Amino acid sequence: MKSVTAKTTPAPATLSAPQKHRPLLKYWDLYIMLVPALVFLLVFKYTPMYGVVIAFKDYNIIQGVMKSPWVGLQHFRELFAFDEFPKVVRNTLMISLMKLCLGFPAPIVLALLLNELRIAVFKRSVQTITYLPHFISWVVIGGLAVDLLSPNSGIVNKLIQLFGFEPVFFMSDEKLFRWILVFSDIWKEAGWGAIIYLAALLGINEELFQSATVDGAGRLKQIWHIALPGIRSTIIVLLLLRLGNVLEAGFEQVLAMYNPTVYEVADIIDTYVFRVGLGTMQFGLTTAAGLFKSVIGCVLLVAANFLARKMGEDGIF
Repeated sequence: MKSVTAKTTPAPATLSAPQKHRPLLKYWDLYIMLVPALVFLLVFKYTPMYGVVIAFKDYNIIQGVMKSPWVGLQHFRELFAFDEFPKVVRNTLMISLMKLCLGFPAPIVLALLLNELRIAVFKRSVQTITYLPHFISWVVIGGLAVDLLSPNSGIVNKLIQLFGFEPVFFMSDEKLFRWILVFSDIWKEAGWGAIIYLAALLGINEELFQSATVDGAGRLKQIWHIALPGIRSTIIVLLLLRLGNVLEAGFEQVLAMYNPTVYEVADIIDTYVFRVGLGTMQFGLTTAAGLFKSVIGCVLLVAANFLARKMGEDGIF
């Protein structure tokens, strides 16, 4: 009678140290390219975070951050009781929501229109012209806005006067200034934002459009039923990031374009922190305002991401 021996499965081979680090060594050039981005985040994003403790201290420049005495939540109590703080929060939300409602769909519409162009040279030319303003400084754009909208020498008011109307003081009119901020932001950033959506549109299977054409669907129906669903995940992710920055109303833009006559409608949290922090040297109070803005933005981002995952999207984390 033959003896039956039990078969034993061989133990998995253990990787040696050189084998474990082989992927790291294989892509060493990519990791080196990643170093500048990591250094940037470390130096400009994470290292300054220790300065948040100024919001809880009676900061003195001579004593420094660590030796200044603790005051707890005193700065936050003063901040919320300050007469101007509700106004700057309201202005920040109003400008940011106006940019969100009008500015967020703009690059999507622009990308869909560019995607429909069939003449390659014309398409590239339009795309280049629309994203070039992204590289122009807000200081330059602010100067252009002042010159173009000047009530005395601006070309816009020259045209208004040509039709027999009185010149309009655009840059000092509280009813118009917010719209100037919104539309100048759209003009500057829509072309740059459209690049992401164009890349997402290129990832859609071209056979879907061909099948829809065979079935008799027009271009509008193809956009609605194929293009937009195809870039929905990209739209959701960018919308989540935008909601997380809802209290970022555009510090550089507002600082370059506003003036004391429109403080009532244009003074946002960032400009308030900059003006009060440097003007009256209240560093603890302004740090508390900045920390308040960051906490609210983080809460909104987490809540928006939670809702997106509930709706079946991946979210950002």
